[in-house]
Amino acid sequence: MKLTRTSSLTVLPVLLAACAGAPPPPPDGGNSEVATKVMAEERPVISATTAAALPYPATRKVDASDTFFGVNVADPYRWLEDERSPEVQAWVKAQDELARAELAKLPKREALATKLRALSYLESMSPPLRRGKRSFWSHKPADKEQRTIYWREGDKGEQKVLIDVASLSADGSTSLGAWIPSYDGKWVAYIAHPNNADAGELRVREVATGKDSVIDTIPGAEYAHPLWTPKSDGFYYVSVPVDAKIPASELPGYSEVRFHALGKKADTDTLVLPKNGDPETELEAHLSRDGHFLVVNVLHGGNVSGIKFLDLRKKGAAWIDLVKGYEGSMNAFAHKDVIYLRTTDGSPRGRIFAVDPAKPARDQWKEIVPESKDAVLEAAEIVGGHLALTYLRKASSEIEVWSTAGKKVHAIQLPGLGTTTGLFGEPDEDRAYYVFTSFTYPTSIFEASVKTGESKLWYALKAPVDPSPYMVEQVFYPSKDGTQVSMFVARKKDAPKNGSVPYLLTGYGGFNISKTPTFSPMLYTWLENGGGVAMPNLRGGAEYGEEWHRAGMLTKKQNVFDDFIAAAEWLVKEKLTSADRLVAYGGSNGGLLVGAVANQRPDLFSAVLCAVPVLDMIRYPLFGDGKTWVAEYGSPKEEPLFKALFAYSPYHNVKPGTKYPAFLMLSADADDRVHPLHAWKTTAALQAAQAGDQPVLMRVEKHAGHGGADMVKSKVEQGVDMLSFALGHVAH
Repeated sequence: MKLTRTSSLTVLPVLLAACAGAPPPPPDGGNSEVATKVMAEERPVISATTAAALPYPATRKVDASDTFFGVNVADPYRWLEDERSPEVQAWVKAQDELARAELAKLPKREALATKLRALSYLESMSPPLRRGKRSFWSHKPADKEQRTIYWREGDKGEQKVLIDVASLSADGSTSLGAWIPSYDGKWVAYIAHPNNADAGELRVREVATGKDSVIDTIPGAEYAHPLWTPKSDGFYYVSVPVDAKIPASELPGYSEVRFHALGKKADTDTLVLPKNGDPETELEAHLSRDGHFLVVNVLHGGNVSGIKFLDLRKKGAAWIDLVKGYEGSMNAFAHKDVIYLRTTDGSPRGRIFAVDPAKPARDQWKEIVPESKDAVLEAAEIVGGHLALTYLRKASSEIEVWSTAGKKVHAIQLPGLGTTTGLFGEPDEDRAYYVFTSFTYPTSIFEASVKTGESKLWYALKAPVDPSPYMVEQVFYPSKDGTQVSMFVARKKDAPKNGSVPYLLTGYGGFNISKTPTFSPMLYTWLENGGGVAMPNLRGGAEYGEEWHRAGMLTKKQNVFDDFIAAAEWLVKEKLTSADRLVAYGGSNGGLLVGAVANQRPDLFSAVLCAVPVLDMIRYPLFGDGKTWVAEYGSPKEEPLFKALFAYSPYHNVKPGTKYPAFLMLSADADDRVHPLHAWKTTAALQAAQAGDQPVLMRVEKHAGHGGADMVKSKVEQGVDMLSFALGHVAH
């Protein structure tokens, strides 16, 4: 499921429970029935404006339905699926205007805005990338909205602008995706994304002149990541056609690998790997530094369903299947005529094999990094002639360096409990870098020696942050079925344990994606305003290996919601917070998550922040990148999966007459990954169903895709709205 441009659906999942009846019992088996009734009846009225008093836009219903396996599935708001309809556009505009007007009335907005601006308008840098005799890096001054890409001759030459992101469009709404300099340093291939959407155009700019090539322009660059040849005479990339006749949901099946020769028109590019015609898969390509091997991973939901490679030195050579018939977390890359494969096949926490391309049969593979007993092998790559491995141990990052022969050399000492992207650098250079961050530790970049393992701070984000008043701990709690689930909790050290502290509970639980501690201006501002943050490592993620992922997908998706609900119950039981002070927050697949638990346990939360969510689990494959998520969620065309999907689908499980928490739906008008119809239809259903006094609002981010707007100003404005809504709808 592509929620980020590097992994299919990636923002936050949430949806409805299998039983629409009584709430599930607490994990400790105590008397939750009485406690739940008390929480529901005694929760005070905390909204200044009641839901009944809000002038919601008129929303008509239609007689639309489908029948699956004898079950009639009503869809009264199907007309909201047509984003081109003037009626729909007027309805969306009216919803957004109402939401912004109500949000503007909430208290503490200016104080929140001041803090968020201070934490968001910060100078940032990237480490230098050396190509030929030139260095390249990105830099964003503290007072600018977007970054600029610079270059210089050597390490000390004059700094020159290569790409000013703000100049890519008149209104600043076009964002910069991947930017990859050629190995001789003379060219840079980059992707421009209008409205910060996934759809993009691949362009080539001459470094010396700063001008784009008129010829080297390639549309359909949604999945493109240009891979330059060692000679810098062209690059390989993944392409999709630009054809209005092809439904967006079918586009992934048309992805193919092509080679673009520098100075040639895109329509003459060489087809290297044709489309496989399967709209449930995407392609991801890698080229060895010496240009000998092209490796392609076939992405299928949160996993990889196949890996193949091509020896580019052999004219007319055929593609060879390295992995076929197994689906799991894995990737492969080539270095000095050896293919290294990280796989969970036979090892749910991951291991690495070295494969001789001339002998690719499974029985010829050589295991060089065995499976860890208690850590998940998250990523691997070649840096400085070694294997740089990134592990997750209890959902916190670790970095180890191994020889290519399979011997552990040393570990890189990280600053503490947190998250790193792992070592990145050149395959043949000792100097490397890694990024580290945690809840109260702003993003910092360290320079490391691959050979010695020694590292030093290279760049620290200069943020007005004082971590000393706060503590971050990891706790474990039982889910509904007794499974132990870990959770990070960040709070002030002296925060009382009497249920009075407002908490923001956030999660994801899907697509093999891990939720680990990272610094967020919004979450830190919440902490500074007396709140606590809790982030459970739900099943469906990658925190504890492939088995953990599989335990939260397809017909087992309800486990994810149970884990989240149990986390909320644990926070209340431990008196860290109470139901009238607990806010659920999730985006994308995490939006599915909070949408589902809001239906299953509306009594357990005071407010819900639901961002760019997947909520109609019956029609989701028909829109956006939906078909690429079928491997994770399942197809409604299969009876067992239909029953599971229909049981928790947030849109279909909205119950009229329910007292829902205050609900802020966050939509984006140019989201071409998760179609905004999910947010629109469910907002309409919730507004019609709300029997309580809490508002149901829908805020629409303009000129923005799935990842939101690209400018700092827009991120701050959205953050203020989210925080003020959350703080305005918890008991004080």
